[in-house]
Parts: sequence; C-alpha cells; structure tokens
Amino acid sequence: MKIVKSVSGLERLSLNFLLILLLPSTLVADNNSVMQLEEITVFATRIDEEQSKLPLAVGTVGKQEIQRGRQRLGLDESLVNIPGLFFQNRYNFAQDLRISIRGFGARSSFGIRGIKIYVDDIPQTLPDGQSNVDAIDLGSTSRIEVIRSPVSSIFGAASGGVINITTEDPPEQPFVSTRANFGSYDYKRQQVKFGGRTDNLDYLINGSSTRLDGYRDHAKVSSSLINTKFRYYLSEDSDLTLLINAVDSPKAQDPGALTAGEVEVNRKQAAPRNLLYNAGEKLNQETIGLSYTKEFNNNHTLKLRNYYVNRDFENKLPFDINSNGQGGSVNLNRFFWGGGANYTLSGNLLGKSNRLIFGIDIDKQNDHRKRFMNHQGVLGDKTTDQNEDVSSYGFYIQDVWEMAKNLTLTLAGRYDEVHYDVSDQTAGNGSGEISFYELSPTVGLNWTIKPAINLYANIAQSFDPPTTTELANPSGASGFNSQLKPQTAINFEIGIKGIMPAKLRYELALFHIEVDDELIRYEQEGSGQSFFENAGSSTHNGLEAALSMEIIPGLTSTLAYTYSDFSYDSFADRNGNNFDNNKIPGVPDNQLYLGISYQHQSGYYANWDILYNSSFYADNANTVKSDSYTTSNFRAGYTQQVKHWEISTFIGINNLFDQEYFDNIRLNASYGRYFEPAPERNYYGGISLRYNFMQ
Repeated sequence: MKIVKSVSGLERLSLNFLLILLLPSTLVADNNSVMQLEEITVFATRIDEEQSKLPLAVGTVGKQEIQRGRQRLGLDESLVNIPGLFFQNRYNFAQDLRISIRGFGARSSFGIRGIKIYVDDIPQTLPDGQSNVDAIDLGSTSRIEVIRSPVSSIFGAASGGVINITTEDPPEQPFVSTRANFGSYDYKRQQVKFGGRTDNLDYLINGSSTRLDGYRDHAKVSSSLINTKFRYYLSEDSDLTLLINAVDSPKAQDPGALTAGEVEVNRKQAAPRNLLYNAGEKLNQETIGLSYTKEFNNNHTLKLRNYYVNRDFENKLPFDINSNGQGGSVNLNRFFWGGGANYTLSGNLLGKSNRLIFGIDIDKQNDHRKRFMNHQGVLGDKTTDQNEDVSSYGFYIQDVWEMAKNLTLTLAGRYDEVHYDVSDQTAGNGSGEISFYELSPTVGLNWTIKPAINLYANIAQSFDPPTTTELANPSGASGFNSQLKPQTAINFEIGIKGIMPAKLRYELALFHIEVDDELIRYEQEGSGQSFFENAGSSTHNGLEAALSMEIIPGLTSTLAYTYSDFSYDSFADRNGNNFDNNKIPGVPDNQLYLGISYQHQSGYYANWDILYNSSFYADNANTVKSDSYTTSNFRAGYTQQVKHWEISTFIGINNLFDQEYFDNIRLNASYGRYFEPAPERNYYGGISLRYNFMQ
C-alpha cells in the first residue's frame, strides 16, 4: 500500500543542486577562511574525552543550532543532522516524540525507549527504561550530545544510546530577555529568561508558554514550563547545583491515525473514535535535582546527584472498555526519585596515562495506576486500581588507558538489577513480582594515526527490560504480562573520524547488532490498545556518515547519511504468523540530510536544509508500506546590537516544497489505521529582545 506522493521534479532538481554544491566543497578548502573547526570535548561518557578519540559514534549540537530561529517544538529540530537518528510523531503531542537510534525505540507506543536521556545529570528516563521529553526546556539548552551506541555498561538499559542535554550557564554580565513566536495553525509561544552571577552564585531562570491548534482536527496543545538552574561555588574546587523544573500541560489532543481511504478523503480529519471519546492527555510534573562536584586535586573528582520527580497524568483512549475489561481512561500518579555517585581517578598505569571511574545509580519509581470507563469523554466506573513499584540498582566501572602512543583502550562493565512489584487493589488477582538481572560489558579501542585520522572499534552488550506500560497484561484488566522478557543485544562497531586542518569534520561508522527477544508492539484486535511481545531474534546492520565543512567564510555545509538494514531472523507472533527474514518495520533504509548555513558578520543569517527518508514498512508482515518523501525547511534572521540591547528577528518555513507525507506511522495497527498525516507548508516568525546590565 502506497499513500505518500512521490518526490516531485522540483524536489529532485533542488536535491541534485544541493548535492552538486556540497560535494565539491568537501574537496576544496580556502586557506583564508576565518572559521576554525575545533575539537569537541564530550561529557556524556562520564569520563570527559575529545570526540574524535572516543571509540564510539557521538554527535553534538550547540546553543546556536538549538535556539537560533527555531520554533522549539521538539528535540528533532536540533538533532535532525545527526546520522543514525529517526524521528516520528513530532506533531502529536498526546503520543510524545518518538526517537529511534539504530532502530531502538522505533516501535515504542508511548514515550521514548532504548535511549537514556539526561538533563544536567538528572535522568529523564524512568527506572523501567521509559523516557519523556515534555519537561525539556529548549529555550535554555546550550548543548546536546548524542551517543549512538549501546552504553548499558555505564548507563544501564540503553541499547540505542544516550542523549545528554546541558542547560546554558549564565554569563557574568546579568541580563533579561523576552521572546515572542507566532505562526501557522495559531502557533504562539512566549518566553522570558534572565540570569547572571553574584559573588559565588550563578543563576538562570527561564519560563515559556506554548499554544498550537495543530494541522489536523482535534490536535490542540497548550503547555507552560519553567526551568531554573542555580550553581553555588562552595570553594575553588567544589560546587553545588540546584535544578527546579515544572511543566503544566492541561491539553494535548490526540487526532489518532487514519486509514488509507480516510487520508484520501481528508488529510486533516481526526479519527472518528478519537473525536467521539475525546482522546488526549493532560499532565503536570515537578522536578527538583541536586548535584555536587568536588575536585580533591587534579587527579581525583567526586560527583553526587539526587533528584525527585512528581507526575500526574491523565490519558483518554478512543474506547469505552476493551475486551479484557480495561477502561479507556488512564489516571496515573507517579513519583520517582533516585541518586548516584561516581569517583574519578586520573593517573598512570604502567607508565601510561590512565583514567578510572566507578559508581552507583539507584532509581525508584512508584506508579499508582487507575483506569476508568470512558463514556465518550466522561469518566465512568473504575476498572483497574493497582500500585506498580520499580526499583533499579546499577554498579559500574570504566577504565580508559593509553596503552601505547596514540592507542587507547576502554574497558567498562555494569551490573543491573531491576525489580517490579505490582499490587492489585481491584477484585482481580493481578498482584505479583518480576525481577531481571544483567551484566553489560564493553571493550573499545581507538587508534590516532594522526590528529585528522582516528580509527576505532568496540564490542558492547546491552539490555532493555520491559517498561510498566509494555508489561500491560493483554489477557486481563490488571497485573503484568509475565511472559514478556527483557530485550538483549550485542553490538559490533568500527569507524573512522577526525578533523582535517581547520576545515572539515567527518565521521563514518559501520555496525552489526544481534538482538534477542526484541520487544515488539502490536495492537490487539477489538481493544484499541497496544501490547508487546518478544521476537525470537533480529539483526541490525547499518552505516552512518557525517560531514561538516566551511565552504567560504561564513558559509558552511553539512551532510549526514544513514543506511539501515534491520530484519527479523526468527519471529513467530502470538497468532502463529511467521515473519522470519522480514524487514523490521518503522525505520527507513536510507536517510539523507543536506544543510547549508550562512552567517554574516553584520548579524544576518540563513539556514536551508533538505531531509530525504526512503520508504519503510508499517507492519511485521511487510504488506503495508509508506513511500519515500523529501522535506525542506528554511529559516533566516537578523541580530542587531544597540548599546545594551540585543534585538533579533527571524522567520521560518517548514515543509518548503509542500510535500504530502506522514508525520507518524502506527506500526501493526488494527483496522488499517496506520497513518498520521504531516502538516502542509507552514510558517512561523518571531522577535526577541535582550538587555545586558552594566556591572
């Protein structure tokens, strides 16, 4: 089944033109360039290291790419130029952004799976492995690092990798700023931010409010967020950081997925049942986090962290009560908290530089989950009442040893225990306990042939236990699915990366991943709800390449390409259907990103990008397929300094070629409801004012 229109002649011409423009630029360098590509230090690995010397694939983006001229609706805006990542569901805020790295997370029905997410060392990932991004404040984010490799040996359940987000540090000169965005579909966003330094205290406070009606019917969202960061310097070698975050989202409507026939009739319509049952969610969440750093000398560092999160969540699903007696309205009160400690020792081993880190992570999660009948948007009788407790304990050690000149060995290992306990408060018999234990080792080697050429290889083992959502019982109203097992994987990877003299940054990675008991989502016929099962085994093979270069002073080009060959080796589903050797749905074989960015010293800037995604299957049987598509975005702006004032204006165009494509494909959907159409060409703009105080 093919629904999306093919790439138009104009798009092919534009794509070819950009290729012609970009590729020669990789071969020619202007020695008079004023831009210098510098080595990037990566902090997400818990042992700080230069990006080119890490024995794994890492991508980074900075404050300018994250904040300047962006709508700031989601992480995908900033990370689209990093290979290995695939995004869906950007415009359905009731379902959350779906991020996959090397295929892990592509089939999540809710939240982000297989990827650990941290903000200033505070996890956005629950002890059961599910991540949410609705509390991430892009308006005060200065840096995002993405590890595209299993890192369970350090972070626990993270087969896909880690997204590490850093909030901007306040400048020495105090400031206050305001920003207003507006655009298509009644998009409005207001932001106020201020910060500075006084004696031993740094502070940054940012607040924002977002409203959007959405391209489709029944797709409105409203959200308010405040994010604060205070850092107090206790001494020259120790500091304490306090983070406070709160988000209130009283409305996020779910337009649902459509059949092929409904798409042809009206792409903007909502699914009839989603309208009838007022499908959507609302939530509020409060977070407080503390982190302490102490450097005893140049060779010893202690880091401690502690956090507490409270989340109230309500989700109305498009049914009254399913065949298993589960009501169509979910009410969840969640409290999760935890902490960790690690100690780093730097010195020599056998006369060679050596850095050792060891630590512990403890995370606790308590969910009080209730379900009610959904009488066309009105809560009815309670059908489920249970407490779900998840405890996670992790112990890890990592050593980085320069065993010979320009040859570095990385060894790491982690032991994890994850324990689930469900207490059924209804009349059912759903109470029970489940525990999983796993050891995750990693070996990595990096050889710096010369500063511009770094070869690396790694072998890493990872695991992902089921989340409490994935453990939902498909055969009853309460309790866990005791048949579900953790997903495990072993990753083999080789690559090359480096920086050519001040001009060109490149990377190339090849990987082969063997997965056992892959967690597979399916929709239960007649229930309107998703459940999970295990595939026997699967293989993920792929290639990732990235290139960034300055063509002339102020003009840079970026290319990112991903090839994904993911297939089931052995998989028979719950109904006895055999899918051996079928393609794994949800991820395109080919992705290509091309970007041009221009910055003039007078304050003008412009960015143009093109993203191509090839076709991919929507079901395990490989009978439903969404065509390839190409989208393009443009943004431009101007920043002017007038004494203590900084004035910025910007405009943007999304889907420049007005391509008809799907923002999301719901995998293995019932009744043919696979398709969530993406917005047509749309526009946004804004203005920001900043005042820098004199000291």
